[in-house]
Amino acid sequence: MGFLDGLMGNASEVELDKVEKELKDLLVPSENVEHAYKLIRDLFIFTDKRLLLIDKQGMTGKKVEYHSIPYKSVVHFSIETAGTLDLDAELKIWLSGSAAPIQKKFNKSLNIYKVQSVLAAYVLK
Repeated sequence: MGFLDGLMGNASEVELDKVEKELKDLLVPSENVEHAYKLIRDLFIFTDKRLLLIDKQGMTGKKVEYHSIPYKSVVHFSIETAGTLDLDAELKIWLSGSAAPIQKKFNKSLNIYKVQSVLAAYVLK
């Protein structure tokens, strides 16, 4: 991921082994990270059991907020593909009990259809 993509709010795919090492104390023993995306310092992670949103806060990023979202809580999701002038794709996820969706932007080089397919595979079980 380029620095400019990070400043523009775009996410890109990251290596799974690095993510699993960083999250070793957060994951349950039988849980596997299957896809992970990084937005500057924050992480958007699909495991085989849940969606994890990791928000690193402050100047140093030492304070971290972890959001664990069971796939059964997802009631609706949508994607918006990148266009000619609009260079980023967007994923929106609505959770039960919440009116506003979770929104994440992805750079044009990332296959938004793949991200949607991963989410759909878990939500539609």
